[in-house]
Amino acid sequence: MPTANRTISIVYSSGPPAGTQTVTAAENTASPASVTVQTLSSGFNSVTVPSSTGVTVTAVTVVPPAGNTTSITVKGVTGDTGIRLHNTDPTSLSIFSDVTAVGLTAGAAIQGVRFYWT
Repeated sequence: MPTANRTISIVYSSGPPAGTQTVTAAENTASPASVTVQTLSSGFNSVTVPSSTGVTVTAVTVVPPAGNTTSITVKGVTGDTGIRLHNTDPTSLSIFSDVTAVGLTAGAAIQGVRFYWT
């Protein structure tokens, strides 16, 4: 079974504060170690969390394609205001083990969105 160790490094190039802050998530010894590339359609998209026997997903990192200019919003349900993501920067979300889908609303179709499941 794959193991995933997820870290986020924040580097401050001028201060204060100056330096690097590293935030480490708990090790996932039942990680799916999966990367999917999907096209988001315009509107609400229910992105299915990978599942199989013995696998527990604890996080997803969403990476829009370089140069993306279309809005992406994380939503609980259609109609929810949600949280607008950056058009091109990666977003890492910790999710509880019983989550079966992640809701994303796209302002228009977006090809080549990468999902790193850990």
